[in-house]
Amino acid sequence: MMADGGIIPNADNARLFRDALGRFATGVTVVTIMGPDGPMGFTANSFSSLSLDPPLVLWSPARSSSRFAQFAAAEHYAIHVLGQAQTDWPARFARGGAGFDGLGWHLNAEGVPVMPEALSRFDCRRHATHDGGDHLIIVGEVLRLALEEGEPLVFAKGRFGGFTG
Repeated sequence: MMADGGIIPNADNARLFRDALGRFATGVTVVTIMGPDGPMGFTANSFSSLSLDPPLVLWSPARSSSRFAQFAAAEHYAIHVLGQAQTDWPARFARGGAGFDGLGWHLNAEGVPVMPEALSRFDCRRHATHDGGDHLIIVGEVLRLALEEGEPLVFAKGRFGGFTG
C-alpha cells in the first residue's frame, strides 16, 4: 500500500489492476484485415483517436492473441466502432466466435473486409508501431471514414451496454 492508501500494481494483485481499469468505460471496436485464409476480425476496446492533422488513430492487440501475428503485420486494416445494434459482434470476433459468417461485408479499395452497419469505420494504413508491454500499439493513418446514426456500444466492468444521457 502507498501512504495515501493506494495500491501498487504487481503480479500478486493483477485482478485489482484489471478491476480498476474496468471502471473506465470504453467504446467497442472490431478491427478487420484480409488474412491468408480470408477475412479476419479482432474485437478490441483499446482504440483511441491520436491526431487530427494528420488523421491518426491507434489500437493495441494483445501479443497473447492467436491472431496477433496477422494483425501486427497488416499494412491495411479497418476499425469498426460498434453501436448498440451490434451487441453480438464482440463475441463473433472473439476467440471461437462466428466471425464474418452471416454478416454482410465487402472489400474496400485496399482489399480489407468492411462491414457497412458499424456506427463508424476508419479505413487505415499502418503508420507506426510501438512496444506496449504485453500489447503492440499500432498507429494508423486514416485513409477514409464512414459513419451511421445510432448509439455507441460501451464496455465497462466486464459488461457491454449503453449509457443514458
